[in-house]
Amino acid sequence: MTKETYSFQAEVGKILDIVAHSLYSQKEVFLRELISNASDACDKLRYHSLTEPELLSGNGDFAITLAVDPKAKTLTISDNGIGMSKDDMIDALGTIAKSGTQAFVDGLKDAQSDGEDAKLALIGQFGVGFYSSFMIADKVEVVSRKAGDTDAWRWTSNGQGAFDIESATREERGTDVIVHVKKDAKEFLEVLRIENVVKTYSDHIAQPVILKASKDSEEDKTLNSASALWTREKKDITADQYNEFYHHVGMAFDEPWLTLHNKVEGAISYTNLLFVPSSRPFDLFHPERKGSLKLYVNRVFITDDCEALIPGYMRFLKGVVDSEDIDLNVSREMLQHNPAVAKIRKALMKRVLNELKKKAEKAPEEYATFWETFGMVLKEGIHEDIENRDRLMELVRFKSSSVEGWTSLKDYVSRMKASQDAIYYISGADAEAAARSPQLEGFRAKGIEVLFMTDPVDEFWMPAVGMYDEKQFKSATRGDVDLSKIDGDSDDKDGDDKDKAKEDMPAGMDALTAAFKIALGDKVKDVRTSSRLTDSPVCLVAEEGDMDMHLERLLKQHQQIDQGSPRVLEVNPKHLLIMNLAGVAEKQKGKDALLDDAAFLLLDQALIIEGEPVLDPQAFIRRMTEVMQKSMPT
Repeated sequence: MTKETYSFQAEVGKILDIVAHSLYSQKEVFLRELISNASDACDKLRYHSLTEPELLSGNGDFAITLAVDPKAKTLTISDNGIGMSKDDMIDALGTIAKSGTQAFVDGLKDAQSDGEDAKLALIGQFGVGFYSSFMIADKVEVVSRKAGDTDAWRWTSNGQGAFDIESATREERGTDVIVHVKKDAKEFLEVLRIENVVKTYSDHIAQPVILKASKDSEEDKTLNSASALWTREKKDITADQYNEFYHHVGMAFDEPWLTLHNKVEGAISYTNLLFVPSSRPFDLFHPERKGSLKLYVNRVFITDDCEALIPGYMRFLKGVVDSEDIDLNVSREMLQHNPAVAKIRKALMKRVLNELKKKAEKAPEEYATFWETFGMVLKEGIHEDIENRDRLMELVRFKSSSVEGWTSLKDYVSRMKASQDAIYYISGADAEAAARSPQLEGFRAKGIEVLFMTDPVDEFWMPAVGMYDEKQFKSATRGDVDLSKIDGDSDDKDGDDKDKAKEDMPAGMDALTAAFKIALGDKVKDVRTSSRLTDSPVCLVAEEGDMDMHLERLLKQHQQIDQGSPRVLEVNPKHLLIMNLAGVAEKQKGKDALLDDAAFLLLDQALIIEGEPVLDPQAFIRRMTEVMQKSMPT
C-alpha cells in the first residue's frame, strides 16, 4: 500500500510541542507512559477474549518487552495486547484525548500558575501520555496488528504536525512503539537507566516487563514484580509503590490524600485499593459524572466505567476493585443489576465514609483541605443517597458567621442559644458576600450563628433533608423569622422583645409602609417593619412558601425561569432615614412625591445589595440626582 499522510487534529501540533518541550520536568516519565499504555492494551484484550476466546490464539501469556538497539539509536516497547487497525491509529494517535484539544489548552493555561504538578496532572487526564515520547525522540514509529486481523500498519511521525500510515508486517497481534532517541537523550539507551526507570515507575504493572537480551545483557530480564499491586500484602507495599500505582490507575500526577487497601472475605469476597486524590480532577463537574474505578474479576480487567460500583457523588475516587464472586462473562449493562456488585458497592460506601469520618475527627485541618476540594461533590450525596444520608450529614462542613474556618452541624448545634429551635442559614455566591447581607444584622446583634450555604447544590439537598438533630433548617432571608423569642447576648432583658419593639415604633410608620405599598404596587409582595435590621434601612426577604432568593437567581441565570416573584420589602424603624420618612408620612398623611421616590430608591438599594439589577436604571439615576440636588446647600 502507498504511504498516506494525514494532518493531526487541529492544534495537535501545538500541543505536541507543549507536551514534548514544556510539560514534563522529568523526561524518564515517557517510559512509564508507554508501558502503561501497553499494559492497558493487554487488559483490553483479556476482557474481549472472555466472549471471543479466538482472539488469544497464538499466545495467551501477556507480556511487555523492551528492546534497545544502540547502533540504530532506538528503544522499542512491545506488547501482545489488543493492537490497532488503521482506523484505530488515526483515531488514537492523530487525536489528543476524548475531551478535545481546546479543553487541554484551556486546562494548561489554568495550570501554568499552579506549578509543575498541576501541569503534569493534565497528561493522564487528557490521554496525551503517548506524545511524551517526543521529549526524547526525533521520530516515533508505531507498528501494530489488531487481534483477529491479518493486516498490520505502521504509523510514523516527527511530531511536527503530520503523520504517515502505511501497511507493515507483524507476525502476531500487538503493538511496537519504536522510539528514535535524540542525541541529548542517549541515556535511555543504557540498560541500567532503563532498569531504574521501570523499577521506580512501573513495578506495579501486572504484566511482566521484560528487557530483551543485548550485548550488555546475555539473557532476557524481568524488571518488575509482575503482580497486581492490590493482590499483595499491605506490609509488603511501600508508600512510593502505592503512589506510583495511583499515578498509573488514576492517570494523575498529584499524591493521593487517602489510600484504602482492604481485602474482604465472606459471602462476597473482594479486594479494593482506592485513592482519594489531593487535587481536583479537571472533569470533576462533567455532566456525565462518570467514576474512575476499574473493576476486575479474578484479576481480569472488566471495565473502568462501572456506574454500579460507586455513586456519582463519589466520582473523585480512583483505584481498583477485584472480586472472584462476579461472573467473568458479565456484561457492562448487567453490572447494574448484579447482586454481588450491589453488595460490594454498599460495603465500599460504608468503608469510605467511615474513613472520611475518622479523618475529620483525628485530623480536622487535613479534612478541611479535602472538604475545600471535594465538599461540593460530596453534598450531592445528601440529596441522592438516602441510605447514607446520616453518615454524610456528619461529614458536611460550612463557613459560618461566628467561627473561623469550617464548622460541622454537630458543632453548630452545640453552640445554639438555649431558646433557639432552628438552624439558621443564608445562601450566597460566597461566604464573604453572604456575611455582608443586611438580613444578618439582627442575628449578629443577638449573637445567633448563621451558616453560609455557598454551593448551588445546597439549594437542592436542604429541602430534601429539612432538619438535623430535630432542628429545622431555616433561611435567614425568610419573612417569618422571629428573633424576639431567642435570648440574645445583650444585657437588656426587660420584657418581650416584640412588645418592646412595638412600644418603640416611631409615629408615622404605619402611614409610611402604607405609602410605600401604594407607590411600589406589584413590584413587591408587601412592605413591613423589620425586627432583623440594625444598621441598614431596608432589605428584601422571601415570603414563607416562596422560592429562596438565591435559588431563584441561579435558575434565572441558567434560564430555567423567566422572572422571579415579588419579594417583601422590610424597613428598619430604628434607622434615622426611615424615622425621618415616617415623620413626613405622618404630616402628609402618606401622600407625598418624596415618599414615592424614596420607596423606589430604597427598593433599588435592596436589589443592589442582593446582586440584582435596579428596576429602571434611568428612573433610578433621575431620582438619585434629584435627591443629591436637594441636599446641596444653595
